[in-house]
Amino acid sequence: MDVTGPRPTLTELRLSAFAAHRARVFPLGPVTLFAGPSGSGKSTALRAYEALARLGAGAALDEVFPDPAACVPERSERDDQGRRGFRIGCTVDGPAGPVRLDLAVQADPRLRIVGERLTGQGRTLLSTALRDPGRPSVQAAWHTAGADRVTRAPLPDDRLGTALLPLRVAGSTDGQRQVLAAAEQVVVALRSVFACDPRPERMREPVLPGEGRLRRGCDNLAEVLHRTRHECTRRHARLTSVARAGCAGPVTEVGIEELTDGTVRAVLARGAQDGPDPTTPLGRLGDGELRFLALALVLLTGPGVLAVDPAAEVPGALQSLTVLADGLDRCLDSAQARELASLAASICADGHLRLVGAVGEATAARGIAGVTVVDLVR
Repeated sequence: MDVTGPRPTLTELRLSAFAAHRARVFPLGPVTLFAGPSGSGKSTALRAYEALARLGAGAALDEVFPDPAACVPERSERDDQGRRGFRIGCTVDGPAGPVRLDLAVQADPRLRIVGERLTGQGRTLLSTALRDPGRPSVQAAWHTAGADRVTRAPLPDDRLGTALLPLRVAGSTDGQRQVLAAAEQVVVALRSVFACDPRPERMREPVLPGEGRLRRGCDNLAEVLHRTRHECTRRHARLTSVARAGCAGPVTEVGIEELTDGTVRAVLARGAQDGPDPTTPLGRLGDGELRFLALALVLLTGPGVLAVDPAAEVPGALQSLTVLADGLDRCLDSAQARELASLAASICADGHLRLVGAVGEATAARGIAGVTVVDLVR
């Protein structure tokens, strides 16, 4: 991959026919918030994004869609052969220019990819089609521009063909190199995703110190703070500053206590004029304060701390990580929501991190530079 150009970045999500969405195209900025009431489809949009990310990382179709019937648009009728399905896609900008990926998935009678198209620079670079329903494969054709303008070969019908191209294309012609550049750009952007949903009920207990990589539910928050407090002092100090704005009472530091049984717990140091600083264990905080601190920590860290595998073939300085946060404002008050949106806009401004979240109400985020609000209705 050309590492001299812009970072591979997913700039558009398309839900052509997915659950409650039909013919929807969502532009994505540095911070994108899907807002709307329950049932408006904001969580569904994030689910589609995460599904594309997992397929880009090489996951099998049945792992990504354990309940494929739930992805089929409502009132969708079966065709003459009794088939129903759904369609999703995205656009990824980067060194290869804008590259589109569109995917058609058959949900029943059997889950399989029945069509995939990768396009860039006005050319179809990869297309697949189901030729023989009795075989577990699709017929693929990718651009070559050599003596044979197109190369044809079967690909499995349960994997994203774009993710398999780097293993199948030699790169010996200009056309093949164009295909490889586009496929690698899409794969790098898709797999650089961290889905996050902090669970306060799992964050209250002390934990054993370990490798310090934050998990999806943030249940090992204290373990990660134990690491970042020593390794990322500047960002840890910024977390303390953010905590002052989002937690009740005075906060002089987000600290760590090592307990006699070898576990650690996170605490808020409250400050005192005389004697030792009083502390409040994070386990005593409310759900909103815990979610606020966990989400702020996610935004202030990166691939080395979050439980995500970055693309090893791309230098870290050129990578962009996308955080997916469903229920971003869950349990937060308006002041916490605005502080978190402002922090996200500040962190995401340099392009190393992007945030796509779902919120019930986006009033607190409106007007913040760098934040795009996508309003959805039932």
